[in-house]
Amino acid sequence: MTPYSSPLAARIAGWPRVAAVLAVVAVLSACQPQADPEAERAAQAQAREQAAEAMAAEFDKAIAAENWSLARAHGDILNADYPGSAAAERIAPQYEEAKARAVEQRENQRLTALWTYQSQPFKDGRQVSASIHAREPVDTDGSGAKPVQLIFRDNPEWGRSSYLVLQAGDFDCYGGCKVKLAVDDGEPRRVDASRPRTDEAIAMFIEDEMMLWRTAKAARTIAIEFPVKAGGTRTVVFEVGGLAPENLPAWN
Repeated sequence: MTPYSSPLAARIAGWPRVAAVLAVVAVLSACQPQADPEAERAAQAQAREQAAEAMAAEFDKAIAAENWSLARAHGDILNADYPGSAAAERIAPQYEEAKARAVEQRENQRLTALWTYQSQPFKDGRQVSASIHAREPVDTDGSGAKPVQLIFRDNPEWGRSSYLVLQAGDFDCYGGCKVKLAVDDGEPRRVDASRPRTDEAIAMFIEDEMMLWRTAKAARTIAIEFPVKAGGTRTVVFEVGGLAPENLPAWN
């Protein structure tokens, strides 16, 4: 039998060669440059600042466009993902402004969306109107709370008018009455109103429509207290601050 005739003997004989290969690998590995922890940290910090600046650039674009909600969103991400970065510190004053203006912008959008504008043919002209629902529905006849609507209308035949519309119950204002009108936080004052003798709609006119229109253009809220047939009075509040007067040009 030769010295390497058995498998075990062959493996044992091969160990010196394996050890030599491992030694060479170890020497080559030792010759490779080792990673510099400081350099790695510096590279990571640079990459972080670059990413922060990229987000800050989007923030700047939104600020320039006065898109405050988008600016706030970019600022939120920048401060959450890269707190303490140079970019976060740079935008800090504008970020605070963007947060405040974003709240204001959302509120303005909400108020604007409360109004509905319509334009439709009427005989030889067009009827245009602006309408808004009260902030909270009210119970006018014991059947439960229902919406109340305020409408400004310009009709080619009937002219300009402002009136409240109920979905149920009725106004106690046939032949005329006084309603209370309060503007924002001011004291209420009494104004003339009337309920037309018609079954087409449960409506009550505010007689001085131009006064009410000017009030709605300048106010944040108006509250109207009116008498109902069911007894007593009801009060509705309209958030009128989003009115777009240009949609009823004849009123201006």
